[in-house]
Formats: sequence, C-alpha cells, structure tokens
Amino acid sequence: MLSRFSPHVSDTAPGRGALRPARSWLHSDAPSRSLNGSWRFRLSPTASVAEDFAAEDFDDQDWDDLPVPSHWVLEGDGAHGRPIYTNIQFPFPIDPPHVPDENPTGDHRRHFDMPADWSDAERVVLRFDGVESLFRVWVNGVEMGSAGGSRLAHEFDVTSAVRPGDNVVAVRVHQWSAASYVEDQDQWWLPGIFRDVTLTARPAGGLEDVWLRTGFTDGHGRVDAEITAEPTAYPVTLRIPELGIERTWSAPAEVTPFDIADVDPWSAERPRLYDVTVSTAAETVTLRAGFRTVEIRGDQFLVNGRRVVFHGVNRHETHPLRGRVFDEAHAREDLARMKRFNVNAIRTSHYPPHPRLLDLADELGFWVVLECDLETHGFGEVDWVGNPSDDPTWREAYLDRIERTVERDKNHPSIVIWSLGNEAGTGSNLAAMSAWVHARDAERPVHYEGDYTGEYTDVYSRMYASVPETEQIGTDGSRSPLLHCTPAQGARQRTKPFLLCEYAHAMGNGPGAFDQYEALVHQYPRLHGGFVWEWRDHGILTTTADGTPFYAYGGDFGEVVHDGNFVMDGMLLSDDVPTPSLHEFKAVVQPLRFTFHGDKVAIGNLRHTADTSDLRFRWRVEHDGAPVASGYLDVPAVVAGDSARVSLPRIPVAQDAETWLTVEAVLAAGTAWAEEGHVIATAQLDRSLHRPVPRVRARTGWRPADGTLTLGTAEFVDGTLVRLGGRAVTGPRLELFRAPTDNDEGAWGEVGESDAGIAGVSNAELWRRDGLDRLTTRRVSVERTAGALRTVDKVSAANSGSWVMVESIWSLEGDEVELRVEIEPSRGWHTVWPRIGICFDLPDGDAPVDGAEWFGLGPLESYPDSLRAARTGRFSATVRDLAVDYARPQETGHRSALRRLTLTCADTEVLRVEALPDTRGRRPGFTLSRHTPQEIARAEHPFELPNSTTSHLIVDAAQHGLGSRACGPDVWPEFALRPESRTIRLRIT
Repeated sequence: MLSRFSPHVSDTAPGRGALRPARSWLHSDAPSRSLNGSWRFRLSPTASVAEDFAAEDFDDQDWDDLPVPSHWVLEGDGAHGRPIYTNIQFPFPIDPPHVPDENPTGDHRRHFDMPADWSDAERVVLRFDGVESLFRVWVNGVEMGSAGGSRLAHEFDVTSAVRPGDNVVAVRVHQWSAASYVEDQDQWWLPGIFRDVTLTARPAGGLEDVWLRTGFTDGHGRVDAEITAEPTAYPVTLRIPELGIERTWSAPAEVTPFDIADVDPWSAERPRLYDVTVSTAAETVTLRAGFRTVEIRGDQFLVNGRRVVFHGVNRHETHPLRGRVFDEAHAREDLARMKRFNVNAIRTSHYPPHPRLLDLADELGFWVVLECDLETHGFGEVDWVGNPSDDPTWREAYLDRIERTVERDKNHPSIVIWSLGNEAGTGSNLAAMSAWVHARDAERPVHYEGDYTGEYTDVYSRMYASVPETEQIGTDGSRSPLLHCTPAQGARQRTKPFLLCEYAHAMGNGPGAFDQYEALVHQYPRLHGGFVWEWRDHGILTTTADGTPFYAYGGDFGEVVHDGNFVMDGMLLSDDVPTPSLHEFKAVVQPLRFTFHGDKVAIGNLRHTADTSDLRFRWRVEHDGAPVASGYLDVPAVVAGDSARVSLPRIPVAQDAETWLTVEAVLAAGTAWAEEGHVIATAQLDRSLHRPVPRVRARTGWRPADGTLTLGTAEFVDGTLVRLGGRAVTGPRLELFRAPTDNDEGAWGEVGESDAGIAGVSNAELWRRDGLDRLTTRRVSVERTAGALRTVDKVSAANSGSWVMVESIWSLEGDEVELRVEIEPSRGWHTVWPRIGICFDLPDGDAPVDGAEWFGLGPLESYPDSLRAARTGRFSATVRDLAVDYARPQETGHRSALRRLTLTCADTEVLRVEALPDTRGRRPGFTLSRHTPQEIARAEHPFELPNSTTSHLIVDAAQHGLGSRACGPDVWPEFALRPESRTIRLRIT
C-alpha cells in the first residue's frame, strides 16, 4: 500500500489522488478540525530516504518538533537548511523535468483525533492549502495521494483510512520537483507545509461547491448561482437577509438567474458587501457578495460602466520571520496601509495568496488581478530551450494550475482580471489555459504579459516600458509599431486596454518618474495605470555571528547561486516602515486634483465611484513654516469624474517671510483602514512676495595670504577652515560622489532617454571609473582682502585628465559669514554626475551634531524626479531619522530646496546656515549623515558601517535623479545631472 501512488519528483503531472474538480474556498458549517500545530519532523538530504516513517507504529521520538504551517528552513536556527533567493536563476541544474538527488526532503507526522460522530459523514476530506514543492500524504499508513502546485489547494478523500479516535497523518515534502521549474517566481525558495491543514467531515446532502456570479446595472443587481450538489441534496435555499431575498430551489433545473432591485454596487472605493447563505438540510455555506459588472468596451476596461485606473502594487506573501506563512492580523494591517497610501489595486505576484487575503480585499476594497501559480523565468538563461510553456507533456500541469486558481477564488468580487502567470515565455499551454478560463468565466478578462502579440489574452500588458514607449502605446500607433509586434499585431493590441503589470521598480532609494506615468494615464484613456514592483522588501530577519540583527537578502545564507539584494525591492521595508517612495506614490496618485485660480481652487474628483462626501477640506497658512491661520473650506459633494470651484480664505501675506497655503482633503470619519483626519490628498500654493536676494559684493585688493585668519565665527589656518561657531570644522571640500543607489548600480534597459549613460554599464561603474569616489585636491592659491578670504582648488582623480576648479570666497556680511563656492568643471567629462556639492566634517568633540531643523522641502528625503510628496515647511529630525535604513546602504537623506538649516546637539543650536538661491533661482539641498558617501558605498549591510565620531554635512547645488534602472528606464533627461558650473552661496551664524 505504501507505493500506491509513488510519484517521482521528476514527474510533470500535477500529482495523483487529489480530488477533482477543485472547488471554492467556502465558509461552511460542516464539522472541521484544524491540523495546524506542532508536528514531528525529520529532514533528510535526499528524496530516496525510506518511506517507513508513514507506518502507524513508526517511532518518531528522535525527531524534532516543527510548527505547521511553517517553512522548515526558517525553523531550528539553521538546523533544517537555509533559505535560497533567486530572481531568475534556478538553484539546481536546468535539466527539465529532473532535479538533483541532493533534494532536501522533510517528513512530517502528527496524531489527530476524529470524533465518533464523524463516522456518519459521507466523506472525510483532508485539505492542504499550500505545500512547497511536491508532497505525498499517508493516513494510518495508507497512501492517499500526492500533489504539486505549491500555492494551490489540494484535497484528499481519506474516508477509507480514518477511524474514530486516534489517527496518524504522515506527509513527505520534497523541496525540489518538476514543479520547481514552473515556480521560479523571484522570491525565496522556502519549502514546507506553509498554509493550513484542515480535516473536514463532508455531510451527505451537502454542498460540494457554490459560485455566485453577480452583476450590476443601473441600480439593479443580478445573481447567477451555480450550485454543485447531488440532486438528493435539494431543496437548496439562498438568502440575502439585508435585501429581503430568499430563494428556494427544489431541483437543479430550477436554479436560474434573478435580478434584485435597489442594490448598492461593489467597487474598490465603496466595497459594499452583502452576507449570503446557501443551505441544504445538511450544510450551510456563507459568502459575502458584491454586485459589480466587469467588461471591456473598445479599448476601455470598465467596472460598473466606469473606466478603472489601477494605482496598484505587486504583492508577494512575505514576512521577515514567517516567510509565506499567513498572519491575518499582519495582512489586514498591510492592506489597511495600502489604502492609507492610496493604493487601490493588487496583482498577486505570482500566485494565488492565502484565501483569507482575498476576503480582506473584498472587505477593504481593492481591484485584484489574481495570478496563477506559474513562472518559468530561469529558462531565459538557456534561451528558453526546454521551456514547459510550449511542451505538451506539461499541459496537464498548466491546466491543473489555472483550474485550481480560478475555482478556489471565483466568488470574490475584488477579482476583476485573471492572470495566467508571469515570465513563462509563451506557447500553446498558456493559450490552452486562457481558453479554459474563457470557457469557465466569460465575464472576467484574461491577462498575461508574455502574450506580446495578443494571441490569447484580452488586455495588452507590458512591464517596465519607458515613459515614451508608454505614451506611444497610448496613441493611435501612427508613429511606430509596438515592441515584439508586427504592424498588424500592434494594431490589434491597440484595440485593447493597456496596463503596466510591473513598472517603477522600487528597489532601494527610488524609483523616479511616478508622476510622468500618472500624467499619461489622464492623457490617454487606453492606458489604465499599473502595478509598482513591488509592495514590500522580502528581508528575512537574522543575526550576525555576534548577535546583531539584520534583514538578510540573497547570498546571506551561503547560497551557491543567488541574486543578491534584488529581493529588497519594495516601497515598504521588511520591518513595515514605509519608504519615501511610498509617500511619493501616494502623492502622485492621490484621487483629487487641486488647481488654483486666483482666489479660488478647483477640486477635481478622480475617483472611480465615490463622491467627496466622506472628506473634509482643511487649510492652513504658514509664514516661513510657522502656522498663522487655519480653517475648513466649504466644498460641496463632488461626484466621481466631476469638479467644483470653491473660494479660498483670505490669506495673510507676510512682508518678510515666505507665505504658503496648504490645502488637505482628510477623512471626515474613521474607516476600517484609517482614522478620522487621515490625509487623502494635499496641495500647496506659494503666495510669497518677491524679495530680492542679497547681491554679491564686489571685492578688490586681493593679495596672497597665509597663516591664521578669523572672519567672524570662522577661523582659518593657511586658508583652510578649522573652526566655525566655536567648534572644530573642516571643509568645504568638493563632493561629486554619492553612495550608489540600486538604480545607480543598475545597467538594465534603456539609456537613450538621458543620452548620458552607456548601454549595459551602470552609472555607478562609470563614476568609479572616473574616480568620483576618490577625488584629490591641489590648492592653487590663497588670497585675502579686507573682510574676505579666497581659495582656489583644482580637484581631480588619479589617472584622470579631467578636473574641477573650485573657488571659495569667505566674507563678512554684517554679523554673518558668507561662503560662496564657484564650481567649474573642465571639458572631457562624459557621464552624468551623482551630485555637485560641498562637504563639511563636524567632529563630535563635546557636542556631537545629532539633529537638524530646517525650512525647505520635507519632511522626507527628495530628489529631482521624486518631489511630489515633499512640501515646503519647517521640519526637524535626528541624524538617524534623516536617513532611510535601506537593506543595502546607499544614498539617502537628501532634502531639497533648502532655505535655512540649524544643526543641533541634544536640541541645542550649534550652527545656523541660510542657503541663498543662485542667479537662476535654484536652491541647494542638504544631507546630514554620520558616514561619508564612500563609507556607505563600501557597506553591503547596515551593520557593516563603521562606528563614527564625525557628522558630515553635504550641501548640494544639484543631485542626479533616481530613475528605475535597477529594472527599468534610466533617469529622464530633465533630471539627469550633467557636469556643469554651479554656485553654492551660504550665510552662517
């Protein structure tokens, strides 16, 4: 009996013995028992270990205890193997469908008690909601079957094997199998039983499956119920108490669609759900129905007759301690956080999530693209030779995966598109999957990005298309064909709605250009937005040898092959901290548009469904960041797609300070995802009077100088600054380098937009080649005149013939010390620069600089192509809080458009700096850090940064943009920093 099914790990079939067809994940009152908890566990290095463990009388006393659900590599402090991260690479030889003999195999056992009254059940079903990768199941020594499809549900009829009282279930899980070739999904490889295990008594006369298809038109709802039950189970009754609906059908033929008057529609903004029960005499299932109609009309994707714009994220299931083990409280807060940051859509990359996640999406309100458990990206390493997507021997596995995906989740109103999978090439098996979905669910469109020519999908999808390419897709196609398409194929794709299933790769500090993509969505109705890659970092919390905690990425567990920190590419850090990119995303996609016209503001409602009756509009006026007046605007309820113009308050304008009006749309009452007063959208208006910038005073009589010199609070020795404001300071020295961001290190995709990069070579590599991280200085001259000091330096790098001349002039202007730095590069620089700035080093002494207060853009970091979340105001932060704790240390902390800066020590002022605009009105930015850019660049993890005894202030005349070149387009030309002359002008007290 032990070899009844005996699948080989290299079998392409999806398994044997699991119940078919797959069914919905239903909330039923049928008796059930969770088998989650502590199991006995043994790990073997090979799949060929004996199967004797499945016998009832096997002695497992020497085994370990392991929680289920879990991943065994995350339990036991490394005793059960280690995680592996790859993006594209397979962590085993590409020899489909075979896998190595060295195949970690986890044997699991537990006892469970079956109630005596379960013997009356028609069937006893054992359900696994997620097991990676291939698993086999025994009950009381009898093999029940096997299954593959890690993120899919599998049920086994164990009626013949169970008995009242004590029973034993044994499960063997192989880490690698043929299924691994189609589960290469840019995430950690984490084997184990990682979702729920449940035993259910299926009653005679029960409901095998229920599907409530719903629709909505002009205030009327429609219900088309599909009931799967034996004829002897009838009558079946459907009830929607809130709507006064009760329908009883005496036979299957009587189950016909029906309409309901006066229902509220479901949408991602107003996720109206109705409790529904479907009952027989033996069983009742409970669902939450939402009435909505999904359709494609021309090149528009519509829900309830209105165009949908996806402001979405790609969401993996990941937790820094539990991996893909579902934590409902954590997931609910994760989705609530998405709502607070104006995320309205989720692509379930690249597999169905835990089914409860979709209940939460229904409840909180998201448009969901539900993706099948499929990706074969590693075959790209061998030019797609052997790719299963076009191999008939894999067709059964492909169809099994899409069937289990659709059948499990078909009742969710939040799911508006089915996706076949991701990055699996193309081929007949994908076309067969699409045909199956179209036959099973004609109402929801089918998506697959790899169908570039539109042979079998309903929407045109691309990932990481540049802004110009996205704009071209939005047009009528008169200028150029689409990528990978003939003109005829391109014409066909342009008849479909377009979405960016992945864009704006949010790895490390970045991305830039959210606003450019968003602008196209409002310009071209064919464009329906997209899904940022991705929602959160996948860091695994671990420790160094000395116990220092950190979030690990690829290579930190000694993997043979890995893809480094490419798994740290979310807008949310592994510890749930939003990055500045998430704030930028929120600001760019905010669902209201404010346009100021004199003493009025036009408020446009960009929502899909909801009017603005749930919002209040508050305003405040600030003078140099200090509040002077506030109140609320009188705004009528603006329906979706409309706008209203309302009067602004009288704004008190200061004569000697900047005057800024801020308008915010906030929640009028708390919701399931945010408190009353939560800010949905914001805008600022500059009402400042023009104030002339102090002129540069011309000075003459310069003569060579050396020795000691004091100018106000500044002290110099041989022209070099040594003290400022009574404390030791060195500088300013030219700084052209920044610790490369992940996008700076990226060499992916197009560089043509900036015309400053080199295809296949990262900007960071060019910066290091040009020596920007190792500049040296030669003092050319030191001169002085009455109340002023001038130095000229020539800055260059070893083995370079290019240089930068830096002229620094210190002068007394009343009771202030002014510093003007003129920076002029030579010819011969051929690449963009990361920054043009000057650095001051402030040793700790008795009073370390540990904080800053500033008037400028804030509160978070900002860069030229990521400024929309920044507002003008007065802010303060510690040095630590000025930086973002990215998993791989990199450029962070820049604040733009600085007016005034105060450096502090334990809340005591140390130094005040006023930044004056240059002759073109451009203001500098600043960065305050405990580490130099060079020190940050050398560290691969935060714990590798050295202990510091100095704070470093960098004032930047300019910074290079962020872009998305880690996986996407380079920095847009407008935000690319080319070598150029710049002036920095500061006044210091």
